[in-house]
Amino acid sequence: MKTRINELVELLNRYADEYYRLDSPSVSDADYDRLYRELVDLETAHPELILPNSPTHRVGGKILDGFEKYTHIYPLYSLQDAFSLEELQTFDERVRKEFPHATYICELKIDGLSISLTYEAGRLVVGATRGDGNVGENITENLKRVKDIPLTLPEPLDITVRGECYMPKASFERVNLERQEKGEAEFANPRNAAAGTLRQLDTGVVAQRGLSTFLYQEASPTDASSQSQVLAELDRLGFTTNHDYALADSISEVWNFIESIAAKRNELPYEIDGIVIKVNDLAIQEELGFTVKAPRWAVAYKFPAEEKEAEILSVDWTVGRTGVVTPTANLTPVQLAGTTVSRATLHNVDYIAEKDIRIGDTVIVYKAGDIIPAVLRVVEEKRDQQEVMPIPVDCPSCASPLMHYEDEVALRCINPHCPSQIMNRLEHFASRDAMNIAGLGTSIVEKLFKAGLVKDVADIYQITVDDLLKLEGIKEKSAAKLYQAIQTSKENSAEKLLFGLGIRHVGSKASKILLEKFVSLENLARASAEDIAQIEGLGRVIAKSLVSYFASQGVQELLAELKSAGVNLVYTGQVAVEDGLLSGMTVVLTGKLERLKRSEAKAKLESLGANVAGSVSKKTNLVVAGSDAGSKLTKAQELGIEVKDEAWLESL
Repeated sequence: MKTRINELVELLNRYADEYYRLDSPSVSDADYDRLYRELVDLETAHPELILPNSPTHRVGGKILDGFEKYTHIYPLYSLQDAFSLEELQTFDERVRKEFPHATYICELKIDGLSISLTYEAGRLVVGATRGDGNVGENITENLKRVKDIPLTLPEPLDITVRGECYMPKASFERVNLERQEKGEAEFANPRNAAAGTLRQLDTGVVAQRGLSTFLYQEASPTDASSQSQVLAELDRLGFTTNHDYALADSISEVWNFIESIAAKRNELPYEIDGIVIKVNDLAIQEELGFTVKAPRWAVAYKFPAEEKEAEILSVDWTVGRTGVVTPTANLTPVQLAGTTVSRATLHNVDYIAEKDIRIGDTVIVYKAGDIIPAVLRVVEEKRDQQEVMPIPVDCPSCASPLMHYEDEVALRCINPHCPSQIMNRLEHFASRDAMNIAGLGTSIVEKLFKAGLVKDVADIYQITVDDLLKLEGIKEKSAAKLYQAIQTSKENSAEKLLFGLGIRHVGSKASKILLEKFVSLENLARASAEDIAQIEGLGRVIAKSLVSYFASQGVQELLAELKSAGVNLVYTGQVAVEDGLLSGMTVVLTGKLERLKRSEAKAKLESLGANVAGSVSKKTNLVVAGSDAGSKLTKAQELGIEVKDEAWLESL
């Protein structure tokens, strides 16, 4: 067992490194997930064999009490800023006055949060924020959830390294979209999102947000002779370093690099706000030393923020699938970060009120995180007689009264029959991460809805080829193709369907966890909030949302319609449970099983209707114990819980 755990940890860490750091995966997601589940099962059965570098440490589920202060062994200095070529030339003159032949290394200035990682005997023991440079916060548990930070090093080194933790643009866009759907305030930019994420007390949130790192400094004494060698050594030790750097013999070469990066800045998958220029030779760095606040051997060139003036011509109010009503400004077109911008988000009604934004105003527009066009502020000296912006009181789609709850920043339409909500829900249902019905996009959904062919997701499975051919612009070939995609989607594993239903707070990962646990949507629909909340990584918010959703008579009818249409409601590989022998029972597995793998035993119990829990409590109905069972068996005996063996399980 120990050997297999070692093998799995080594394999999974290598595959994760290939995926997250090298961008060259050698196995499929399905194969990785299969090995990961096997490791989880083994570690659950043998917690004493869990290794410090196990990838299972990457998942959340721990609620922190707060963050302790951490005093840095090696202080972190800030950098002197430069905003022009002239200021860079002044820096260069100061360096060359003492070291005429000094050369430079130019590195991208990642716009994230500075972190410090300390390893003892090759094992991560402390991860901390910069703080004031001398004292930061110990956020080790959160940094363990950042998947490209190694938990152990290939050598038993005592080392402290520095770098930047950031949120990639793709993650930022996804997180803000999720927050918008929940009626929550969006993050202003990826840096704020990264900083807010690392200060979360729920490590599960950190694990889901998709943070990344670039390491660039060995703070503890190093054998390297140059900064470029430091980067190579960090790379060798398994840290993620940014390879987009340049060596320069002169400040003119430095400036050429700055201009080349500025030209492709918008194409980078992460946000940068400048270039850091350092003397490459570490011996010269030591000779130049530090001022009170900053090193004399480095400077940070900051890109000018790109902001443009535009006039607000009108405002569109649109309704999402959860009923959130979002305002978008229509602008006089401006060039911004390489693209023509004629629309910009106004976020929500609270933001409009706070900034006092009005139709006809001249406003400053920028790209939040260099991605999403947004209105920053009003140019008040150019305001004429504009009236306060009218805020809709009725839904722009269905004319139902809008709600503005005290705990939300968004307006919300609560009419379940709202056309915009229905069409957005249908489109979400057909999306790639949900039922993956290729060809059922915005245009077709709108045509189907207006033709009266669909009013909820179950109606999709009543559509015929003849129905599709009646739609404008649909030919025989595309109709047949879409019809086949709809039929194929019936066979999807049930977690796809659960995510496609668009239940508030229930994302794709939560859907998979839930269906792995409850096997079928019907089992999940009967589960109590307590049953759901005890699942690691979920919690009471998701539990309450699910119980409330499935309590609806309309939802029960919807599930019945989907089942009648032949849509699979069961997690792939499991047997649907109606009245299983163990239905409604909470069962705990413990000890070493001789003939069944832990995953096989778990699947067998779930196929009989059981809810398999990880720990023994008063709510446990039954314990299945193998050999060498430990504290779980003892606790079960103390509580008077019935205990069965592997032979009993096989007999079922």
